[in-house]
Amino acid sequence: GLVLGAYSSKDEGAAQFTSAGDAFDRLVSGKLRELLSICGPSLKKGKTRIFYGLHQDFPTVVVVGLGKKHAGINDQENWNEDKENIRAAVAVGCRQIQDLEIPCVEVDPCGDAQAAAEGAVLGLHEYDELKQKKKPVVTPQLHGSAESEAWRKGVFYAEGQNLARYLMEAPANYITPIKFAEHIEQKLRSFNNVQVHIRPESWIAAQQMGAFLSVAKGSAEPPIFLEIHYLGGANTNDSPLVFVGKGVTFDSGGISLKPSSGMDAMRADMGGAATICSAIVTAAALKLPLNIIGLAPLCENMPSGKANKPGDVVRAKNGKTIQVDNTDAEGRLLLADALCYAHNFNARAVVNTATLTGAMDVALGSAATGVFTNSSWLWTHLYEASILTGDRVWRMPLFEHYTKQVTDCPLADMSNIGKYSRAGGACTAAAFLKEFVTASHWAHLDIAGVMSNKDEVPYLRKGMAGRPTRTLVEFVARLSRESHN
Repeated sequence: GLVLGAYSSKDEGAAQFTSAGDAFDRLVSGKLRELLSICGPSLKKGKTRIFYGLHQDFPTVVVVGLGKKHAGINDQENWNEDKENIRAAVAVGCRQIQDLEIPCVEVDPCGDAQAAAEGAVLGLHEYDELKQKKKPVVTPQLHGSAESEAWRKGVFYAEGQNLARYLMEAPANYITPIKFAEHIEQKLRSFNNVQVHIRPESWIAAQQMGAFLSVAKGSAEPPIFLEIHYLGGANTNDSPLVFVGKGVTFDSGGISLKPSSGMDAMRADMGGAATICSAIVTAAALKLPLNIIGLAPLCENMPSGKANKPGDVVRAKNGKTIQVDNTDAEGRLLLADALCYAHNFNARAVVNTATLTGAMDVALGSAATGVFTNSSWLWTHLYEASILTGDRVWRMPLFEHYTKQVTDCPLADMSNIGKYSRAGGACTAAAFLKEFVTASHWAHLDIAGVMSNKDEVPYLRKGMAGRPTRTLVEFVARLSRESHN
């Protein structure tokens, strides 16, 4: 199969092909253009036409609509429209080839081979590991050889996000804390500049991570603290970027039990750990010249005779006491201890990601990841990375106003929920985390709203989204270029 791009044109009749489309049209003596002009109105963005038997090497050709040529960066949408159009169009073209059960597809780079590769690899991914009837496997490859390096980079970016999607989608009895850690260790086994430490419960206890342990104790599954060191920098002693990810492999809510409807989606409550670990796997594959440390506290949040009870007080690694007023606000307890530990590494910046609050989903829906940060430098890098990836971020407030709502607490130094319960829930959660941060460059990414995809992102199928893995990778790439220069 072959996927070719065509731009919207002012002249209704004439198709405006990409250079690969033009070359193929010449190869078939203008037949493609002719057929396209007689088979209905001009091709709209994201729509397709399929042609058969035009050329012996490509019995099936799908022409995809790319929208306006040179649309560029859309300031209203905060993304590069050309790249998004290419991702969406290529994904739909590749899926049509898959529906026809054709095992291999060549993809027109459409002027941006990285975006085309991302569209193809993300668009074809589906979790059908546990089904007997699987979708046919389609291998996308670049049509022509002009942009092979950019294509390769796009494949790595997309495979990174697909790894996060795989981990988030898999059932919680398949991805337990230890299995999550072993899966990531196996992905990193071939790199000689990566060390993976799978820390057991005894180590967690020795580190005095009382907040993390209090969540884990409700489950029969033992907790794991996963620690990854990727030494990609020219000097292994250079200050690392530290990623921290919430790794609750299943979240029942604990004693503050969640409603049963939709609870199965809480197998993806380790999306923070999945995205940061996948970003590190991708950085290693791309050989990005930066030192990165990944920290993922992994456990389940379950109701049992040993579980946290509302009103219990626990002690975090930095000595602060926390009143657990709602056992379903558990992610911040894990992250509190992991953030304290992150300060051991003289970090250049600390970035944590977590499916932290339903309030974030209420605020932004699935349009963007909410970012709370004390550093404009860090915000600028994340924001500029997200414009390129189309996986957007949006800055949220870290006002003192919210801090008072978590530190005004009857029994302990702080409460794990804001005292006005529902008001500004994502912001009070961020304010809670800030109490465990002394680093001057720190960002908290609340990814609860972007956890899954229904039909909002056209190049992702329905299911867990693995967002914003590509934005994290692009952020690392930008940081490594900065340190290189």
